[in-house]
Amino acid sequence: MSQNKNLFAIALLTSLFFLWGFAHNLDPILIPHLKKSFTLTTVQATLVDSAVYIAYFLMALPAGVIIRKFGYKWGIVTGLIFFAIGCFLFIPAANTQQYNFFLVALFIIACGLTILETAANPYMTILGDPEGATMRLNFAQSFNGLAAALAPAIGGMIILTKAFSAKQLSAMTESARKIALANEASTVKAPYFILGCILAVIALFFVFTKLPEVKKTDDNQTSSKNILHAFKHRHLSWGVAAQFFYVGAQVSVFSLFILYASQSAALSEVKASYYLTVCGTAFLIGRFVGTALMRFIKPENLLALYAIINVGLCLSAIFGHGMITIYTVIGICFFMSIMFPTIFALGIKDLKGDTEFGSSLIIMSIVGGAIIPRAFGYLSDSTGNIQYGYVVPLVCFAVIALFGLIGHRVAVKVTPQDQPVSTVL
Repeated sequence: MSQNKNLFAIALLTSLFFLWGFAHNLDPILIPHLKKSFTLTTVQATLVDSAVYIAYFLMALPAGVIIRKFGYKWGIVTGLIFFAIGCFLFIPAANTQQYNFFLVALFIIACGLTILETAANPYMTILGDPEGATMRLNFAQSFNGLAAALAPAIGGMIILTKAFSAKQLSAMTESARKIALANEASTVKAPYFILGCILAVIALFFVFTKLPEVKKTDDNQTSSKNILHAFKHRHLSWGVAAQFFYVGAQVSVFSLFILYASQSAALSEVKASYYLTVCGTAFLIGRFVGTALMRFIKPENLLALYAIINVGLCLSAIFGHGMITIYTVIGICFFMSIMFPTIFALGIKDLKGDTEFGSSLIIMSIVGGAIIPRAFGYLSDSTGNIQYGYVVPLVCFAVIALFGLIGHRVAVKVTPQDQPVSTVL
C-alpha cells in the first residue's frame, strides 16, 4: 500500500475519534440536565453512563465478529449507522418525556460507538510502522480530546443556558414547573438531530471510499480458537483490567464534574460547564504533550508516572476546598489523557492473529464506565459528600499504575505457526 493511501486512511479514521469523543462528552451535560428534568438521585442519573457502557460490554464481541467477517471498512459503516439512529431517537424521547426512552437512545448510540472503536483503534495501530503504533493511536485520540474540549461548551450553551435554577423551579406552580421542565428536556433535540445528519453523510462517504484492508493468509482459524488464543496473553488480561478501571475513572470524573463543582465549589451549572470545557482542554493538551513525550519516555513508564500523579490529585479532590478542588480535577484530566490509547496499544501489542478479538476484549472492558460511576454515586449519596466519591478513581489509578509498571510486559507469545500473518494491502 502506498504511503499516500496510508496517510489518507489515517486522516479519515481520525475524524471518527473526534465524533465519538463529541458524543461521549455530551453525556456530562445530559446527566445534570436529565437529573433535574426527571427529579433523579445521583445514582439514578448515572444510569446514563450505565446505558452507554453496558452496550460496550454486550456489543464488543459481536463487533469483533462483524469486523473479522466483513472488514474494518464495513464495521465502521455499521457503527456509524447505529450511531446516527440513536441520535435521531432523541427527538421522540424528548417528545414523550420518558427517561427510559433517553436511555434506549443512548444505548443504541453506544452500540454504534462500540463497533466504531473496535474497528478504528486496532486499525490505526496497523496502518504504519508497528514501533509507532502507540504514538499514532495517541495522536488520533488527541482529536477525541479536542471533542472533550468543544462538546461541553457547545452542549452547555445549547442545553443548559435556558435551564431554570432550583430556586426558580421551587417558586413555580406544579403545572408551570412541569411545562418548564418539558421545555428544558426538548433542548436536546437540535444538537442530536444535527449530529445524526452529519453521521449519515459520513457513513455514505465511507461507503464510497476505498480503504486499505487487512487480509489474513490463514482463513481456517475459527472464531472460538481465536478468542481462546487471545486469553493466553498475560499482558492482554492486564490491559483488559486496566482499561476497565481507567474508563470507570474517566467517566466518573467527567460525567459527575458538574455535580461535583456545584457542591465542592458552589458553582452554578452553567459556570461548571465552562470549567468542564477547561477540563476537556486540559485533556486535549495532555494528549498532545503525552504523544510528544513518548519520543523520549517509554509509553508504559509515562503511563505509570501519570497514574501515580493522579492518585495524589485524587487525595486533593477528596480533602480540598473551594476552587482548589476544581483545579485539582483539571489536573486529573490532563494526566489521564494518554491512558486509554496507551493501555489499548500496550494491551494488544504482539497479538498478531488475535488482534481483532483482543481489541474486542479491551473494548468490552469499557463496561467499567457503567459500573464504577455507580460506585462513585453510591459513595456520594451514602456519605452526603460527593468529594468522598473520589476514593473510587483513586483506586482505579492505582491499578493503572501497576499495569504501567509490571502488567504491560508481554509474557506469552504465540508462535508464528499458530498465528496467521497480517499484511496490509
